[in-house]
Amino acid sequence: MLEHEGAETNAEGGGIAARPRWVRGLSGKLLWLTVSFVMLAEVLIFVPSVANMRLRWLQDRLNTAAAAAVVIDGLQPLELPRTVQDDTLLATGTKAIVLRKEGTSRLLVVDNMPPEVDAKFDLASVTTLQSISDALYTLALGGDRIVRVYGPVGDTGTVVEMVMQEKSLRNAMIAYARSVFTVSLLISVFTALLMYLAINRMMIRPVRQLTNSMQAFAEQPEDPTRVLVPAPGDDEVAIAGRHLSMMQQQLQKTLKQQKNLADLGLAVSKINHDMRNILASAQLMSDRLVDVEDPMVKSFAPKLLRTIDRAVGYTSEVLAYGQASEAAPRRRRFRLAELSQEVRDILALDSDSGIEFVDLIGPDIEVDADSEQLFRVVHNICRNAVQALTNHGADDPDSLRRITVSAQRVGSVVAIAIDDTGPGMARKARENLFAAFRGSARSGGTGLGLAIARELVLAHGGTIALVEKPGPGTLFRIEIPDRPVALDDWRVRA
Repeated sequence: MLEHEGAETNAEGGGIAARPRWVRGLSGKLLWLTVSFVMLAEVLIFVPSVANMRLRWLQDRLNTAAAAAVVIDGLQPLELPRTVQDDTLLATGTKAIVLRKEGTSRLLVVDNMPPEVDAKFDLASVTTLQSISDALYTLALGGDRIVRVYGPVGDTGTVVEMVMQEKSLRNAMIAYARSVFTVSLLISVFTALLMYLAINRMMIRPVRQLTNSMQAFAEQPEDPTRVLVPAPGDDEVAIAGRHLSMMQQQLQKTLKQQKNLADLGLAVSKINHDMRNILASAQLMSDRLVDVEDPMVKSFAPKLLRTIDRAVGYTSEVLAYGQASEAAPRRRRFRLAELSQEVRDILALDSDSGIEFVDLIGPDIEVDADSEQLFRVVHNICRNAVQALTNHGADDPDSLRRITVSAQRVGSVVAIAIDDTGPGMARKARENLFAAFRGSARSGGTGLGLAIARELVLAHGGTIALVEKPGPGTLFRIEIPDRPVALDDWRVRA
């Protein structure tokens, strides 16, 4: 167990990173992102709302000034006392009120009229963009200006105009912005907390359980109690949990099989090593039996030799397959007909066997490959064909028992075909054709020959496949491409 959250161990040393701190985890990121996004949305809403608030504030002041102007205008030709004018200006928050009616303008009340006006606003013809621009300017840089605001009184043609300082308007806008910001922040935090609690329960907690399960399983993958028990549900996290549980169970089985195979492979390698020494001694003694003139010995000696050869070949295949990897191909161009003749000589098929070996490879066909590895591939397939034909049709003198090896070059690829007229492969052997210990075509076989052949062919960048044929028998096709030649090397040789 880790001593505190946020601690991390060295990944190269086999340790596992601990769960991140709350702020750096998905939960903290989700909370901050939600607050940020809601605040951004509130900012987008705030700009037009503060513009509308400014227009409403000015319209209210204009309406108040209009009501006072109508009353004062009705008292004409009486002149209002100075105290009443001051009270009117104080109540409306203006420095002057002007009434325009029937083409004439009348200054109703005034107090310390400034020499000039910094800005003027017509509330009857203001546009949305102009309103937003004026509001942002007032909020950011305004406050010291003298402005003139005017607009109609109701549906009449009378226009009321007032001159005022912008400071009171800016103070009202700042108070409004402060309240909007406070409400927006509270809404953002409240929304983020609700989303955090909901998503943390639905997503973060299940994902954390998956992470803890993977960490625990990685520490001791062979422990069955470390396998995740998936939670019920049909959402993506529940499906991922079920898949993770199945993967962990399958990995445990695979690890157990690998351990058993490793132990078995070590034991088989030791047994095969000793068996090869024993078989080598038996082979030397059996060779001497050929020179014995006893008819009984002469009849059994060849069979004994073939049996010992097969046993030696079996142990060699097992040891070769148990190696970590095959050596890299040492490729060169050579005549394929020479390799085919060598395979024919090794098979040592005589007339008594009843098996015919037909070589159709032209003398001019060259292949770019490792001659030793390609020999193993062709010899393995031909040897399998010989074993399949040995007992097939032996009692029928008219049966055709033939192995045909042919090849052709198409561009930079050489295709080798090995065809026999044997009984063919069983369905189970076809399904596990190149699988070691499962793809044997005969009873008692190991299937290592084809597995090794496929590995060698793939190392050359080629392919090996079983080809369907209309008649009985088995047809393998091997394709070996030439190595790509660098342009500089080609120029040197040219």
